[in-house]
Amino acid sequence: MNASHHSVPHRGMITVSIMLATIMQAIDTTIANVALPHMQGSLQSSQDQISWVLTSYIVAAAIATLLTGWLCSQWGRRKVFLVSVVGFTVASALCGMADSLWQIVAARLLQGVFGAALVPLSQAVLLDINPKEKVGQAMAIWGAGIMVGPILGPVLGGWLTDNASWRWVFYINLPVGVMAFYGIARYLPESKAPSGKLDLFGLTTLCLAVGLLQLFLDRGEQLDWFSSREIWVESIACVMSFTYFVVHTWSSREKVFLDRALLRDRNFITGCLFAFVVGMILYATMALLPTLLQSLLDYPVVFTGEIMAPRGVGTMAAMLVVGRLTQRVDPRLIMVAGFSLTALSLYQMSGITLDMGSSTIVISGLIQGLGIGFTFVPLSVVTFATLAPALRNEGTPIYSLLRNIGSSVGISLVQMMLTDDTSRAHEVVAGFVSMGNAQLSSLPEILDPATDSGRAMLNTLVTQQASLIGYIDDFKVMMYLALLALPLLAFIRRPGRQNKNVAVAGGEH
Repeated sequence: MNASHHSVPHRGMITVSIMLATIMQAIDTTIANVALPHMQGSLQSSQDQISWVLTSYIVAAAIATLLTGWLCSQWGRRKVFLVSVVGFTVASALCGMADSLWQIVAARLLQGVFGAALVPLSQAVLLDINPKEKVGQAMAIWGAGIMVGPILGPVLGGWLTDNASWRWVFYINLPVGVMAFYGIARYLPESKAPSGKLDLFGLTTLCLAVGLLQLFLDRGEQLDWFSSREIWVESIACVMSFTYFVVHTWSSREKVFLDRALLRDRNFITGCLFAFVVGMILYATMALLPTLLQSLLDYPVVFTGEIMAPRGVGTMAAMLVVGRLTQRVDPRLIMVAGFSLTALSLYQMSGITLDMGSSTIVISGLIQGLGIGFTFVPLSVVTFATLAPALRNEGTPIYSLLRNIGSSVGISLVQMMLTDDTSRAHEVVAGFVSMGNAQLSSLPEILDPATDSGRAMLNTLVTQQASLIGYIDDFKVMMYLALLALPLLAFIRRPGRQNKNVAVAGGEH
């Protein structure tokens, strides 16, 4: 927007309208999680296949996000916003009407394509319509919208699935989409940057790399990884596509898809890496918990949503104070506290047992929510603090892209590790359950390994314990990842001391 911060009319209504669209998109990343076991039965798919409902949406959004900046320069930010809201709402209806796995995956792909622009554009609008002294508060509002999914998503998804059908987790978007469309059409002024030629080669190679990476992760477990020719082709093609993209970006004398001025901003690059890690930890955990609680601990779907909600409550509580804290405290210190709390919560999750109460999930979820809240807002502030305003339309989609790729990689990674670790643990535990183990003589008669029914019962118990070990290992890996990310903070400069560099960055553009 070209108007000054003080002359922007209807700032409040603009904020409400764009945040409605953002919340709609954010809720949809988690609202389907608790309904996955019900979808799995209704659509007759395996646990690996039903995870495509999550990853197809995320990878489509990641790829489509890349076009956001160019589309805004061609059509204008307002038009892109409106088309995105309409497309996302229609795709939500198609998800609800799906009768097979492939139909819902296709509809989720459409949801991802149209929803891709909503988050980066809402961030760019809030950065533009607010003065520097209110950027922290604006990013807190934006972050709250992004993180409202962990609050409303599981609870709303569980309630709708239990009282109506899993299809209503998608139909709920329709009234929200209509309200968001009206508000944006009524209050958001048009903003159009000078258009440029689209770097089709750069866009194509990067999209191929992202898409092939996701195929590699989703299909690898089913095809036994590199014993499959398909996996070899996908991995080699992914590396080649990304290599072409990197070489083209650094060597081309014409305007490239990824503006090289973005790569010269240290805060932006480091912030994007942090966004990748945050995406991995948050969404991987959210993908694991529903199946753990419903399949392994036999929790009802509504109760699953309720005990997952405190994670979002913690996030909201953190964001109520962190917007003001960023004006008084070094954002890097807030991020240290956030990642430390996240690691602590994952450590607590690694101590789960089959006979534990729900308090462990509630407390660890609340702590993780606080950690994510204390990370997300200062991360947004420091990432864009030294970036020229002219680069925001291109910078915010890249930031969202890295977070989305992190989410997709995280979900695929934990599902892969869960399957492998469960299989290995089953083999180890089953080795102790044999006819020659004298300790088995003290077991009840129903578990007598000398009978068919006893062996079947023992196998069920062994499978449960093996699955539990698989989940624990996943939580430990996420904990180590959170701790290993902390040294990256050394590469971030404190925003208040570097504002003068914004002009320099703008000159490079």
